[in-house]
Amino acid sequence: MSDPTTRAGTGRAPGPINLNRYALEFAWQGIPTFMKLPVCLTPEDLRAGKIDVAVGGAPWDGTATTRSGTHLGPQAIRTCDHLAAPPHQRPHLHVRVDPFEHLKVCDYGDAEVVIGSTDRTFANIRSFVAEILEGGAIPIILGGDHGITWPAATALADVYGYGKIGVVHFDAHADTAPDMQGVLAGHGTPMRRLIESGAVLGRNFVQVGLRGYWPGPDVVAWMQEQGMHSHFMAEVQRHGFDTVLERAIDEALSGGADHLYISVDVDAVDPAHAPGTGSPEPGGLTSAEVLRAVRRMCAEVGMVAMDVVEVSPPYDSGNNITALFAHRCVLEALTGTAMRQLGIVQPDYLDEISAGGPLSPGGDETA
Repeated sequence: MSDPTTRAGTGRAPGPINLNRYALEFAWQGIPTFMKLPVCLTPEDLRAGKIDVAVGGAPWDGTATTRSGTHLGPQAIRTCDHLAAPPHQRPHLHVRVDPFEHLKVCDYGDAEVVIGSTDRTFANIRSFVAEILEGGAIPIILGGDHGITWPAATALADVYGYGKIGVVHFDAHADTAPDMQGVLAGHGTPMRRLIESGAVLGRNFVQVGLRGYWPGPDVVAWMQEQGMHSHFMAEVQRHGFDTVLERAIDEALSGGADHLYISVDVDAVDPAHAPGTGSPEPGGLTSAEVLRAVRRMCAEVGMVAMDVVEVSPPYDSGNNITALFAHRCVLEALTGTAMRQLGIVQPDYLDEISAGGPLSPGGDETA
């Protein structure tokens, strides 16, 4: 008779698996996991480890239209940096909160990709995210092209209810095309698919950073008909990013949604900050602006899932700058989530020492 504490076929009790040989391993050493964190392979592992956040990959590049390579994004994000997680301290110096001190985080590996089959791959991504949710953890998914948001966010709606998910979407592009050469799935269509399926209501979509030369008037009109909150770079230039971010935070759950999903396309930032992406568009946000926005969203609103997509290592200028930006988006989300857990939810919180001292009521630094 088998031991009931042992999973069938594995010969081990459920729980996180530490793959590191040494106490300190850099990201480029050994078996790559995000921040050299332990691995979980099943919902039972997540529950046994009481995991709060699970980082997983969706290495799919089958619906990108221009420069390819985003299937290499998840591993590039995992291996781009020297940082390792506990037992090493990793405090965020803006807010003096170490997310790994307050959250249990693991790497959940990658969703299975079926070469040549978008439908089967997207079904796998949907069930992959569902497994993380079943294990009681918050999923953070590393793309992959932006098409993966359709199955990933749908998995959230399956659990929390259709129409109950709000999406804040940082991107140069609206991703609301009706189709891509007659194909419904694509990296330019996921937000439309989510709205048309009812998984997310148009009024619960907030988009930040839109610019360039697409979409055309017909798609913009459709977006307006759905009640989407679309913040273009023209608005950022006229009113400033702080004003637009405050509007986005207020809108995040204003349409009746109860749960927030954050989607970060790295091309939301200017290609000077993130060259390694499939559809770069000059004139975008700075990496500092988006990192701050992610942290604030997670702390002040709270999120139930996030994806970071469109990292294309072959175009990353040989210096990992785009992968590093995506990596830091995840760390900002973890930090904001830990802040919320600690009750640090005041608008635009910064540690006073890090910020150079308290401000006077008029906004000037005190003497």
